[in-house]
Amino acid sequence: MSNKSLGIIYGILGVVLFSSKAVMVKLAYEYQVETLDLLLFRMLFSLPFYLFILFLIRKKKPLVNITIKDYAWLFLFGFVGYYLASYFDFLGLNYIKAGLERIILFVYPTIVVFLSWLFFKQKITKVQAIAIMITYIGVVITFWSELDINGNGVLIGGFLVLLSAITYASYLVGSGWLIPKFGVLRFTSYAMVVSTCCIGVHYLISGNFGLWEYPAAVYGYGVAMAILATLIPSFLVSAAIERLGASNFSILGSLGPVSTILLAFVFLDEKLTYWQLFGMLVVIFGVTYLSIRRKKGAGA
Repeated sequence: MSNKSLGIIYGILGVVLFSSKAVMVKLAYEYQVETLDLLLFRMLFSLPFYLFILFLIRKKKPLVNITIKDYAWLFLFGFVGYYLASYFDFLGLNYIKAGLERIILFVYPTIVVFLSWLFFKQKITKVQAIAIMITYIGVVITFWSELDINGNGVLIGGFLVLLSAITYASYLVGSGWLIPKFGVLRFTSYAMVVSTCCIGVHYLISGNFGLWEYPAAVYGYGVAMAILATLIPSFLVSAAIERLGASNFSILGSLGPVSTILLAFVFLDEKLTYWQLFGMLVVIFGVTYLSIRRKKGAGA
């Protein structure tokens, strides 16, 4: 199997597993768990595995010399990509459905284009501009339908999830050149340790210190999120980015909204209107069109 094919398989599995997180969060919220507590459970339960992996690879030296500056960038991307993105996402899920969350979060490939233009001066082509316009039209269609049902509360949740998409896109843009330096295992483990430390500090500042007062089901969802929706997909996504690059990886994200909506239908009994379904298809078309055109352009 080619390296590229392996990257595609890793990417698909990673996207599908990551997409299950929103459903688990909504299930846990049924027990009135605090957002910060749930996020802390997710990271604390996965932390021992990342530390164990770092211990196993401690004697394996990176292929290139890693500088203090590289570690500083790693800390930044761990803070932005796994702490901020997760926190905004968990907060947003207090206000909107899991399926809608994934649709909004799905605009991150278009944000990657904007960030690449802003920081790396990569020109936004006509094709990219059209794809971005299509994508955001789809988000507005989906969003508008939800506003009619739930009122202004969905605006707060949608904005928080959009912030999550922006921070995750920043992580994708920045981590692409760091992963080859550190290696997939070391980079991902370090980034998750940084994220856990950030969440721990956040909890010490504003937590309610009632971590052990929840029903057993909450801890069960925490473990499931740690293993199935954090640990395993974090390595799969890093491995996919290493083999495909951030731009080519983004095409696989089209599976995210579909898998989340199906899981939410099965486990949360969430329903989608025809307008929401149409908006979702428009978003998927826009991002997939963008990713395919970028992929062709890269291969030209």
